Amino acid sequence: MEDIRIRFGRALRSRRGKLGMSQEEFADYCGLDRTYIGGIERGERNVSLVNIEKLARALRISLSELFRSI
Repeated sequence: MEDIRIRFGRALRSRRGKLGMSQEEFADYCGLDRTYIGGIERGERNVSLVNIEKLARALRISLSELFRSI
């Protein structure tokens, strides 16, 4: 099975794309750095629960919906 970080990053990129937001716009909205968002989307980051919650809020979805897409 593919690494959870890769699957999470792919799901995040897909959801962000559906909102029509660039990484930079999304990062600003989340209050996180753009390079950190890029690292998450490439599966290079092991994201904390606090930041996962920030990401879900910025995507306007619940945590369960975000994880369902993985």
